[in-house]
Amino acid sequence: MELHFEVHVLYANEARYLDGDRFGDWLDLFTEDLVYWAPTRTNRLRRQQRLSVSAPGGAAFFDETKDSLAWRVRRFESGMAWAEDPPSRTRHLITNLLVRPAEEDEAVEQGVSEETAREHAHYVAETGFLVYRNRLEHEVDLYSGGRTDLLRREADGSLRVARRTILLEQNVLLAKNISTFF
Repeated sequence: MELHFEVHVLYANEARYLDGDRFGDWLDLFTEDLVYWAPTRTNRLRRQQRLSVSAPGGAAFFDETKDSLAWRVRRFESGMAWAEDPPSRTRHLITNLLVRPAEEDEAVEQGVSEETAREHAHYVAETGFLVYRNRLEHEVDLYSGGRTDLLRREADGSLRVARRTILLEQNVLLAKNISTFF
């Protein structure tokens, strides 16, 4: 129960940071070796569902590192991100949290070094999300999906997101841009 509550608070703070345009605080929730990935999906027949989500290295809405996310945040804050001027208003709803300890080999399978996997406790957290985005008078976007995170217990005792896979329910995004973080 303590772990579940700790992860719940982590995600509640994340939503608060994103909705309050506190992107620097949001970035602090991630490890330096972060992989932030949102694969695309296609409509497939039931018998081909395993092929509906693109594989690592394939097409993706996001395939980011902490450095590339930091670059995007700096661009937002510089005023040079025309797609976010004036800025969007968002509301992130994170729900259906399930969390469990990760096996060492699970972390390694997701690209964590064997040394890091041995030295730090890792957890798998699954959540559902709904993100509402409004910009200007008539731009409204609604994103729904699920996230699977690999969380790492850092040396200071805090939990950080080391890997995030975002699976949007839509296979075609109708938004004019995808400058929203999930």
